[in-house]
Amino acid sequence: MRQQKTRKTLLLISMLLFPVTLNYFSPYLIVQGSFAGIATGSFLLFGALFGFSLVFGRAFCSWLCPAGGLQEACSQVVNKPASRKQNLIKYLIWVPWVLSILAGFMSAGGIKDLNPIYFTDYGISVSAPPAFITYFAVVLLIVSVSLIFGRRSFCHSLCWMAPFMVLGNTLKNKLGYPSLHLEARTEDCISCKKCDRACPMSLKVQEMVQNRDMKSNECILCGSCQSVCPKRVLRVGFGVQKDSVSKSSYTEGA
Repeated sequence: MRQQKTRKTLLLISMLLFPVTLNYFSPYLIVQGSFAGIATGSFLLFGALFGFSLVFGRAFCSWLCPAGGLQEACSQVVNKPASRKQNLIKYLIWVPWVLSILAGFMSAGGIKDLNPIYFTDYGISVSAPPAFITYFAVVLLIVSVSLIFGRRSFCHSLCWMAPFMVLGNTLKNKLGYPSLHLEARTEDCISCKKCDRACPMSLKVQEMVQNRDMKSNECILCGSCQSVCPKRVLRVGFGVQKDSVSKSSYTEGA
């Protein structure tokens, strides 16, 4: 399907650019910068990801994230589903990390400077031998977790960016305004479970369809389930999310 080819092409480009963008995703540099009163590139990016998620949920994870590209490449080698139990780990990491950022800015007397290219060489993250060591260590971590614990396990367990988008996704679902979301025609589902096998986040999509609840915070709106569904039950759409939609609404939105 053209949508999936486009998505995977963008992920590939993002993955190849990771040596350039690495520091903009750095959880360490944002803390280091906070104690100097500097809003770093990663600080600005994480804020932007939260804002993005208020409308587009976790679509960044499936369309543009370099770590996502690495993990989907790994799934071609090991394609076992990840355990749901991993989801809690990222919050145990995220909460003290966010508190340390707040403590840093408080000790520095607030934000004194904006520096989007902090600790980069004219905006390029990996430009010297020591930086390559950091880059390969990060890549090794992402790849190892994915190969050992299953599809996109790094997203589930260790990603420090995911909670920002989970928070934004939760808010948009609670407020119910028009946004990007996954929707389903429950009455047409034949329980083939092709969607379960295709989901890169190892979600039980068929169960979500039957329960008329498509609002999982672990859904990254990649459209993989939509691409494999033989009855066109599933669709990533934009608008006010409903528990289940009619066949006519799919026709109107086509």
